[in-house]
Amino acid sequence: MKILLSNDDGIESPGLRLLQKALQMEHEVWVVAPDSNRSGSSHSITLGNPTKFRKITEREYASGGTPADCVLHACLGLVPVDIEMVVAGINLGPNLGTDIVYSGTAAAARQGAFMGKPAVACSLNAFQPPYHLDFAVDFMTRNLATIRALWSEDHFLNINFPNKTEAAEPVITIPTRRIYEDELVRFTSPQGDLYSFIGGQIPGGMKEEGSDFGAVEAGYASLSPLLIHPANHEVEERYREAAFIWKND
Repeated sequence: MKILLSNDDGIESPGLRLLQKALQMEHEVWVVAPDSNRSGSSHSITLGNPTKFRKITEREYASGGTPADCVLHACLGLVPVDIEMVVAGINLGPNLGTDIVYSGTAAAARQGAFMGKPAVACSLNAFQPPYHLDFAVDFMTRNLATIRALWSEDHFLNINFPNKTEAAEPVITIPTRRIYEDELVRFTSPQGDLYSFIGGQIPGGMKEEGSDFGAVEAGYASLSPLLIHPANHEVEERYREAAFIWKND
């Protein structure tokens, strides 16, 4: 299989490199990934300016753009083969529930789905070392063909692995709402400029039945199939029944 591998942690991330090493034993793996960390870049793409790509090896490019840029350019012809599957990760840090909105790793997989490619994003539930990546790499290697066979248009698969050395049973989940405890951390430079960044505690989440957060917290691998055109028909009906004022009587 011809696989495009990308991420948002940067091309030298151990999660990407270990997965690349394992997959290329049986597949033709192309890597197009950011040249540095692009975590939290969401589905941003570069318009109006060129995106830089530096060729590292015959099948590797480091990009000055976003994860979505990497997949978009690769599938439009930067990579000289017809990509059969897009794999994003393995991300160092979870992408659970509403994290998906912010995640560049999820965006890379979503962009693949936008372009009609089977796509999967995978992440490890750990914000700092030690990173236990062996099970995640083994799971992806063993199950990639199954994941591709299950794919259908208009969705991608989001996987989160617990940071454990033992094998964890996979369960099918739904994304839950994350609970963010963000804090504004700021300081003033000697020149008088104000700098601020986002700090705070590690996010929590709602442990509703079948949730991705609850599954990973319990030690399971979470597999969430995600539609790329989300719809909430109950909310739609409320809007249809509303009495909007659109002209003067």
